Amino acid sequence: MRTPGYVRRAGSRPDRDFAAADRLLRQTARSTPRWPIALALCVLGSTAASLVLPAALAKAVDGALSAQGARACVPCFATLGVLILAEALTQLADPHATADATMFLRGRLLEHIAAIGRLPEWCAPGDLVARLTGSAAEAGAASTSVVYFAAQIVMSAGAVVALGLLYPPLALTFLLTAPACFVLVQRYLRRTTNLVVEYQQGQAAVAARLLDALTGIRTITASGTADREVERVMQPVPALSERGRALWNSQRRIAWSTSLLAPFTQLCVIAVAGYGVGTGALSTGGLVAAIGYTTTGLSFFGTAQTLLALARARAGAARIAAVLAEPVRSPGTRRLPAGLGQLELRAVRVSRAGKAILDKLDLTIPAGACIALVGNSGSGKSLLAAVAGRLTDPDEGSVLLDGAPIDEVRPEELRAAIAYAFTDPALPGETVEDVIALAPQALATQRVHDAARACQADAFIRRLPDGYLTPIAQTPLSGGERQRLGLARAIAHGGRLIILDDATSSLDTITEAVVAKALDSALDGRTRLVVTHRAAVAARADAVAWLDEGRIRAMAPHVELWQDPDYRAVFRPSQA
Repeated sequence: MRTPGYVRRAGSRPDRDFAAADRLLRQTARSTPRWPIALALCVLGSTAASLVLPAALAKAVDGALSAQGARACVPCFATLGVLILAEALTQLADPHATADATMFLRGRLLEHIAAIGRLPEWCAPGDLVARLTGSAAEAGAASTSVVYFAAQIVMSAGAVVALGLLYPPLALTFLLTAPACFVLVQRYLRRTTNLVVEYQQGQAAVAARLLDALTGIRTITASGTADREVERVMQPVPALSERGRALWNSQRRIAWSTSLLAPFTQLCVIAVAGYGVGTGALSTGGLVAAIGYTTTGLSFFGTAQTLLALARARAGAARIAAVLAEPVRSPGTRRLPAGLGQLELRAVRVSRAGKAILDKLDLTIPAGACIALVGNSGSGKSLLAAVAGRLTDPDEGSVLLDGAPIDEVRPEELRAAIAYAFTDPALPGETVEDVIALAPQALATQRVHDAARACQADAFIRRLPDGYLTPIAQTPLSGGERQRLGLARAIAHGGRLIILDDATSSLDTITEAVVAKALDSALDGRTRLVVTHRAAVAARADAVAWLDEGRIRAMAPHVELWQDPDYRAVFRPSQA
């Protein structure tokens, strides 16, 4: 489900919508509270011990110089013990808090992409991978950054109060010198936030190009263009390097300012403390405590690095929120009525990149009929197949299955009623049997085997080392074998509507004919929409829907349409 509040504002830059990023980070904190709370408690204990330690140390020093001796050291040792324990537990809670938040964000992003059913047009696969890996990890550290920031502020404030109680001029000196230093550091942080966003975008650009190259590695190798492809992938690197240098230069300035300005404050406070000792206003232990509290008070300089980490987290969250802002299909709530699978598309319009691919398209497929969908490449056949089974929603118009608008039908009932087989099917699962049995409901082993036999897949599966139980990751498959597993999955799935999106294109002519005959028997009585580029497949269908310029140009048996030379031209490339 889409979370309210992630709607993208018109004209906004999605990767810099920090308001949406902050909302996402707050939701993440509410959804994964256990370890951040544990971290906060540990840091609270560490902060309290850090504030007590200078006073305990002062007491130990004064006691050592007096008759109290070792007894005065007991509070100091106890405070050190609490501090060590709290720091150890902090080191345990910190990575768990970050890991839980990162896992939550990655899960949200994956669930949202699955709910959308496709990648946003502006987000390449490599860019999405970068958001899932780098951006989610950066955003996952937000809660720990907030905890540390709050602790550093509390420590600084507590230390200033302690200095005032110890000797008021000490607090006054600290407050006159330290804030000016902090303002200088803050100036660099504002610039760093934008550099972080630009750096993450540069990383995503490289990742997107690299993933494209890996996907087409065989084509690149065969064409002998590896050098040019490496150059293309590396093209954004100089700009990325420039952003990286600017980012690290900004961080260097922060570190330089901190290392130079913090000692200035320390020297001023120590000088005042020395004066207090000289006048008798401070004891020797008081001088030690003043040094300790000054160091503790300067912990707010650490907020510079903490705020930088928080800036990186907000930048990562903004990139994730940009994808979460993409609208998802609203799940239906009504039951799917009984029926035999009549499919209707009414005035369906779908646009991509501002161009109408399907334009006011009307199509009715009678229950139990087999309709072939043909058309020139790029005519929108696969898009129509996706719309027919609600893998994507039309911009306008409606799709009905047995009289019910499919966008109003419960998702679990719709998925049980419609089965798909694709040109290049994904094969999720541990074993070959798992691949075929992938369905909303558990499938019996016999049903899986029967489906494999119907698709002429049983023979090659049984030749595998462990037959149906062979791990799919260890099973080298040809394109035709992959398609037969996809077809077997569609048959085993059942349902009243079967959509085959060029699902036999990798089979040779003889195997395709055998598989087609078996499919006719296995799918008898079920409604079928078959996307194809082959005349033989179209000829076996009850009728052909000829898609041209976003609309159904004609619908008739293949033998009738074959008289039209424009129709015959649709198949020439595949017959060459």
